[in-house]
Amino acid sequence: MQILYPEIKPYNTRQFKVSDLHELYVEESGSKSGIPIVFLHGGPGGGSDPEHRRFFDPEKYRIILFDQRGCGRSMPHAELEANTTQDLINDLEAIRELLEIDKWILFGGSWGSTYALLYAQAHPDRVKAMILRGIFLARAQDFCWLYQDGANHIYPDYWEDFCNHVPEDEQSDLIEAYYKRLNGADEIARMAAAKTWSIWEGRLSTLQPSHKLLEHCSDPRTALSLARIEAHYMKHDCFIEANQIVDNLDKIQDIPGVIVHGRYDMVCTLDNAYTLHRHWPISELNIVRDAGHSAGEAGNVDALIRATRSMANRFESAC
Repeated sequence: MQILYPEIKPYNTRQFKVSDLHELYVEESGSKSGIPIVFLHGGPGGGSDPEHRRFFDPEKYRIILFDQRGCGRSMPHAELEANTTQDLINDLEAIRELLEIDKWILFGGSWGSTYALLYAQAHPDRVKAMILRGIFLARAQDFCWLYQDGANHIYPDYWEDFCNHVPEDEQSDLIEAYYKRLNGADEIARMAAAKTWSIWEGRLSTLQPSHKLLEHCSDPRTALSLARIEAHYMKHDCFIEANQIVDNLDKIQDIPGVIVHGRYDMVCTLDNAYTLHRHWPISELNIVRDAGHSAGEAGNVDALIRATRSMANRFESAC
């Protein structure tokens, strides 16, 4: 069983202004001459974490982490204005140019997998390969599963807490109901909605209960950016066309990739990964038999470390 690499610190950090409003936190760690790999965090609105550096061999990779618009150490916090998928794709390309990287590997989980696929479809000539976990294709059925009718049948007790946070006459559209509260003037109501939304997702993210993850989801700053930005994106269908990712997979057919997905993922169901793999034949699909959604579960860590090692062996001779 593979485990995370030891803790490391970044050798470079910066605040990168990408618009008149938004400024992104960007860091680099590992080897300055290593294979460029960028970590795309989940959410949207989840932010990066020092532990995310530990999926990569620091002697072989130039590890890039950044916080997407409105979350983590990026500013302004929980901001929704000028915060769309196309904005994020443009930001990623701007970061690549800033760091003078010709081509890089994309590493993304959950929303990060969505982000990676959309960026790769927009800029296939800039992507060496992808390592993706907990696939989220952002289809209508995927929104419905998590926020209306699907996961509620597996976790009816946790669902009751999530659903009953809003009045019964608003429960037919929970994304809209939460969006209204997360953008309301009442600060106490806003934070209560944020924590309830974030805890619902956190409870579903691991096969075994994780107090560490729930503490993270309950943190007021994290909960607000995660819930507010997620609701914003889900309300607007992630700012993409219906089935856009699957319909455009021909654009990445020559990009190698590894897909890691927990069989018991209750946030993003396994059919997301299976559908992606069927339409992207060059990819390798690893179904982790004893894991759910979280990248931190032992089975997912093992599969992801194996994937980053395999990619390093494949590309280090080209650096």
